[in-house]
Amino acid sequence: MQIADQKVVTITYDLSVTNDEQEKTLVEKAEADSPMVFLFGMSGLPEEFEQQLQGKQAGDTFSFTLSPEQGYGEYDQNALVDLPKQVFEVDGQVDSEMLQPGNYLPMSDNHGNHLQGKVVFVGNDTVQMDFNHPLAGMTMHFDGKVVDVRDASKEELDHGHVHGEGGHHH
Repeated sequence: MQIADQKVVTITYDLSVTNDEQEKTLVEKAEADSPMVFLFGMSGLPEEFEQQLQGKQAGDTFSFTLSPEQGYGEYDQNALVDLPKQVFEVDGQVDSEMLQPGNYLPMSDNHGNHLQGKVVFVGNDTVQMDFNHPLAGMTMHFDGKVVDVRDASKEELDHGHVHGEGGHHH
């Protein structure tokens, strides 16, 4: 069975990124005991990522590179935001364990959209947050293998995500 829309895809891979000196650094591994499982065409992954896998079958290997434009975009300085420290208060208190540089916090904007923000700097009255995707501005190199391809169930298609092993549990 080939990878196509509405198929559940299971892959293993190594993800490396390239720095300004063109040196590769391994940043993520999805191995056989914890593979990546996603619903092709509904994954929310970069479009070019899915295009590179389309048509492959279980047992096929892959190796490709995505530019920042093909991945998560260029790093946007406007996504670096200073927020008043009181935004992080719960019952009048700020959790200093939570507000540590490098921590990712779930947040939402004024329109109720959910975002992941990275704490960059904690000042006396403000907290600098970075709302860029962690891989924004990076060239990504994927090397991996297709482990399995199967038809998605009606429930998975209705919900827009994979259920069961490697997927979502309701």
